[in-house]
Amino acid sequence: MRISVTPRYRADESREAESQYVFSYTITLYNQGGRSVQLLARYWKITQGSGDVREVRGKGVIGQQPLIGPGQHFRYTSRAVLDTPVGIMEGAYTLLDTTTQRPFDAPVAPFRLAQPAAIH
Repeated sequence: MRISVTPRYRADESREAESQYVFSYTITLYNQGGRSVQLLARYWKITQGSGDVREVRGKGVIGQQPLIGPGQHFRYTSRAVLDTPVGIMEGAYTLLDTTTQRPFDAPVAPFRLAQPAAIH
């Protein structure tokens, strides 16, 4: 599996005066293997600029547990709300090899969530 992430600051949804910073992120999971896989679960570790850490676990993504065939991809967009203008997300997806019925984890490398004005 290859996983790409495109984060985006959502100024239109954020309330900076209330320390509420909204970010969307688009994830694309590319199945580069020769077998179909099903996305079963997700795990996110969200570290805010203050150092506070929140962990999120759940079944599937956006209410789905998609089947991704060989050479296919699945893309979705979700969001995270932080108390600070910068943060880091990282995590993993639990996928099922539908041929062997064995689950495996596909890690998501850390990526930055940042309000554009917060980066110098």
